[in-house]
Amino acid sequence: MANTYIQIGSTVTVGSGGSTSIDFTSIPSTYTDLVVKFSTRYDLDLNTFDLKLNSVTTSQTARRVLGNGSAASSSTYTEVQTNPSGSTANTFGNGEIYIPNYAGSTNKSISIDVVSENNATLAYSILEAWLWSSTAAITSISLTARSTAKFVQYSTASLYGISKS
Repeated sequence: MANTYIQIGSTVTVGSGGSTSIDFTSIPSTYTDLVVKFSTRYDLDLNTFDLKLNSVTTSQTARRVLGNGSAASSSTYTEVQTNPSGSTANTFGNGEIYIPNYAGSTNKSISIDVVSENNATLAYSILEAWLWSSTAAITSISLTARSTAKFVQYSTASLYGISKS
């Protein structure tokens, strides 16, 4: 069976002045999986955001594998990494958050795939495997900038529901 991506709501585009979060609320439970596609950059030299599911960041564990073209590393984190420090000015980190069985009554596994943009010899490819230890259906997702950072103008995110058809 083919998977059908259906956009839920509109693409969120950050306006002038920036925003501390990109939010999707009132997510219906009518799909099998969720996908968030994002392109973000910050106003400060930060490179991570919190993934809030149903307005919380608790009960999340994650493992990250990061490669930059000359070295690789693996570590435990609880935030999503995008454009690392030193990236070319005015470029955006791009990624996808995939959440299967988001409305089910079991813990939620999440995969995240991110690439950084950089007009230099160093660029990053990042894969993250997450577990949200909650049996609650996901009804809201928030990408929340850390510390006092803001997502800059033209940062975007779109939410899709996946249906088996």
